[in-house]
Amino acid sequence: MSKVSYVQMTFMVLFSFLLTLGLGLWLPEVLCAFVQLFGLKEDMVTHSIVLIYLVFVLYLAVPSLPRGTVKVKDKAVLITGCDKGIGFALAKHLHTKGFTVFAGCLLKDKNGEGAQTLEKMKCERMKVLQMNVCTDEEVRQAMDFVKSQLKEPEKGLWGVVNNAGISTFGDVEFTTMASYKEVADVNLWGTVRVTKAFLPLIRRARGRVVNISSMFGRMSTASHSAYCISNYGVEAFSDCLRYEQKRWGVKVSIIELGNYIAATGFLTRDHVESIADKMWSEAAEIVQEDYGKSYFDRQTLTMKSFCSSSSKDMSLMIDAITDALTSRYPYSRYEPMDVYWWLRLHILAYLPTPIADWLYKN
Repeated sequence: MSKVSYVQMTFMVLFSFLLTLGLGLWLPEVLCAFVQLFGLKEDMVTHSIVLIYLVFVLYLAVPSLPRGTVKVKDKAVLITGCDKGIGFALAKHLHTKGFTVFAGCLLKDKNGEGAQTLEKMKCERMKVLQMNVCTDEEVRQAMDFVKSQLKEPEKGLWGVVNNAGISTFGDVEFTTMASYKEVADVNLWGTVRVTKAFLPLIRRARGRVVNISSMFGRMSTASHSAYCISNYGVEAFSDCLRYEQKRWGVKVSIIELGNYIAATGFLTRDHVESIADKMWSEAAEIVQEDYGKSYFDRQTLTMKSFCSSSSKDMSLMIDAITDALTSRYPYSRYEPMDVYWWLRLHILAYLPTPIADWLYKN
């Protein structure tokens, strides 16, 4: 277990202690008033307290219970976006685990560094292929290649990891329609396109679909509308797919990443600066006048700070993806993130909107 996970567990134990005090001190009074108000039986108070505490204990305990693992031997996995970042690291990690890895790279045909490094491994279980998730033709060619390389195509492909993604930033009035379409084309429609192409092979194997999303697929924040929209779409698509594929024995998991911009290579401080310069120059004159350059510069500085504070340690997310592929009973959602973002995600996702907005004024 990583250091971040220990911190999160410490917090949960502390919260459990505070919850215990709450259950003993004020919850009985609240439940008694509720019972009297609706004319219910008084013994429901005790039952309710026990039930609430049981649910919380199960929430803490269930993730730690052993869920068994599947045999990796002779299983193959396709990963998109393996040129750098998570995809590159995951391809090498799953290879060491014994998987046959089909590493989809955007720049293979242009001798990209990531693709070349993976090819230099010269291992039969590491197969690098050209794959732009935004084009039907390249996805079809990738599917044909995978099919031709599988030892037993009739048994299908064990897993697809939709990892390819891009990001940007900017308030709605500074974000062009072209930017919205570009981000959605990779993050959302690329995920849909690849999944649809490989789903027949996945069904044959009763395998896994693992979609990389983000905490911004369940909570929104200012200056991230394009990225949030694409990730909300991935979440909805994944949920629908999970319901549909249950009858086939296919497991669908979502990996909701925290702030891993440094690890993914999505954005750097220099990249943020270049995006900001382009956004400001392309903004309408009335938008520039109303918002002002000082406001725009503050938003750009906030984004740079977001990049600087991001985690470079990919162990949590790599472990989550590996579990989704190898556990007999994988989770529907994984949340590899630090304590701050984990808390913020759950507060924004579950508290009433006015309270959440008050706590986190963007």
